Amino acid sequence: MAAILCAVCWHFRVQLAPLWREARVAVMPAAMQIPKPDIARYRTLKEEAARWRKDLARRHAKAQTTAEKKAVLKETRSFLETVLPEMMDCWLGTPWDFHGTAEGPGQGRIACGYFVATVLRDAGFQVDRYKLAQQPSQNILRSFVPREAMEVKVGIPYETWAAEMRTAEPGIRIVGLDSHVAFLVTGRDGFRFIHSSGSRPWCVVNESETDAEVLRRSNYRVQGLLSSDPDLLRAWLAGKKIKVMGEGPATASAARR
Repeated sequence: MAAILCAVCWHFRVQLAPLWREARVAVMPAAMQIPKPDIARYRTLKEEAARWRKDLARRHAKAQTTAEKKAVLKETRSFLETVLPEMMDCWLGTPWDFHGTAEGPGQGRIACGYFVATVLRDAGFQVDRYKLAQQPSQNILRSFVPREAMEVKVGIPYETWAAEMRTAEPGIRIVGLDSHVAFLVTGRDGFRFIHSSGSRPWCVVNESETDAEVLRRSNYRVQGLLSSDPDLLRAWLAGKKIKVMGEGPATASAARR
């Protein structure tokens, strides 16, 4: 009987995988229980981002001097570095799926690339989230920052890499791994790794340096700071369409995992 049961489970392993993941989450200790997505808060933040973008864009257009324009860009950066992590956290607990394309938190399942692309779109960046989400992580990052602003590290011990990120310039970053893409929010107290995780607990999570096992295990890491780039800030203010680097979906679907 045991052999028959194992054979049946193996045959239907793909169909049973979501149920198995949910069952494992259900028996997690209370401290590990995943939060519920905050749909209402996310909607409010989207509206606030749209209002702030219009107001800051108007002020930037009216600015008469270089100093005045720089002041508006500084305020723009400050706003995005505040609102983006709040928007990311609204997704916490949204289930992961390799093919997930949820339009908002708690509205279905979400792949890692779609999580990154959707948050950026909803914050006001004019980007085709479908095309962006299907690119390799390096193309996703390259769509927002110039190549010289990207830092690639291969085969570097996690402790060494994490120590560098601990003292990195604060801001919002995209980080690409062997087969994953995520946000990295760097600050004066270290960094947070926010992503739709294809590992336990198989949902969107906000992890500390210590808890970020997916980040730790990767041999390849590419990252770049989005929120400091003046050209990107001006593109956000102007509602300028952002060109996605790469053509067609990623052959290995690297950004989805």
